[in-house]
Amino acid sequence: MRENPGLKRGPYGIPKDIVLLATPSGWRHSTTTVDGTLICGRLTRVPITATAEQAKEAAAALLVELGREFHRTALEVTWEPDQVPGSCSGRIHPSPESGASR
Repeated sequence: MRENPGLKRGPYGIPKDIVLLATPSGWRHSTTTVDGTLICGRLTRVPITATAEQAKEAAAALLVELGREFHRTALEVTWEPDQVPGSCSGRIHPSPESGASR
């Protein structure tokens, strides 16, 4: 991949796990990184009434963009089977398309 001198790396490591939680104000996420950082927030482009599948798609897209933009690697999410309604968890790993990048 071609280096972009204006592209800055994120102040945290590559994401490794994610948990989604449906709340009355919308879907929220907590993401842990390989260096132990915990990043939490709301999925802002997801309606409050979104299904778990819609939230998973939006979260995966966010992580793919984050991996490409800040870590210069392709990421993908493997979702665990839902155990609790309104809650989803997944593992984040390099995409096969990323090859040996990173």
